[in-house]
Amino acid sequence: MILAPLVGAALVLSAATGPNVEPNSSISLSVQQKHAAMQPLVRTATDCIVRAVAADPRFRTEADLGDLIVDSMPGCLAPVRAMIDAYDRYFGDGSGEAFFMGPYLDVLPKAVAKWAGDHGE
Repeated sequence: MILAPLVGAALVLSAATGPNVEPNSSISLSVQQKHAAMQPLVRTATDCIVRAVAADPRFRTEADLGDLIVDSMPGCLAPVRAMIDAYDRYFGDGSGEAFFMGPYLDVLPKAVAKWAGDHGE
């Protein structure tokens, strides 16, 4: 199951990097503008994770995709933390971790699998 290891990775991620939030820095932006501003950060974090998973020799075997994603997290701390911190700035304190643990991790395995399919893996 992917959830338990990812929860652990998220806790390590939070503890390792600590908060970096600028309160009320984007109050004047619309929700659409906030989502647009988040897209490059989400893409950068996802690209880092996809590259790390694809570079893992276990990826070409029958390894569990969830385990590979969890193992990729230490090498992707900076872009993942940047994504979480920006989400907190745009949508409120704590929303970044909720986004990461919820919608983001829900689609991440599909994004990695799609990349593999698109690249003939």
